[in-house]
Amino acid sequence: MTRIIGIDPGSRIMGIGIIDSDGRYNKHVFSTCVRMGKESFPERLGIIYRAITDVIQTHQPQQMSIEDVFVSNNPSSALKLGQARGAAICAGVINGLEVHEYTARAVKQSVVGKGSADKDQVMHMVKILLNLSGKLQVDTSDGLAIALCHAHNGAYKTKIAQALGK
Repeated sequence: MTRIIGIDPGSRIMGIGIIDSDGRYNKHVFSTCVRMGKESFPERLGIIYRAITDVIQTHQPQQMSIEDVFVSNNPSSALKLGQARGAAICAGVINGLEVHEYTARAVKQSVVGKGSADKDQVMHMVKILLNLSGKLQVDTSDGLAIALCHAHNGAYKTKIAQALGK
């Protein structure tokens, strides 16, 4: 089993999900949502870095998957999201993790089977795939979906490598 941490980056709210996966079976290990509050932007970046570092040190994932930045209509928001991703990626790299990036469309395609799926569809499938019941926060669900996306893609890449004799 490989332990994967999935990060849904945000400068105000960040979703984190950890699963164990063998490429076929997935098990929920941990998930949370980190809210940055009304701190200054540099302080929020520090919160992101420390929160991810704490989760990594506690749960010992081997790989990190993170959602890629999408370009929005607001360049300032896109820049802040990019900086939040940077803080998260640094936490992963400093702690020795492989970091894999996936677009929102790729995550939705992998988890729901439809790249244009909405948040409710993603949450529903995350709950089914991980056998979760009860309420799940949207950002937490997204973090788990990103981890699941990597589990599915990683298993596929492994099978290709095996078929090619690598």
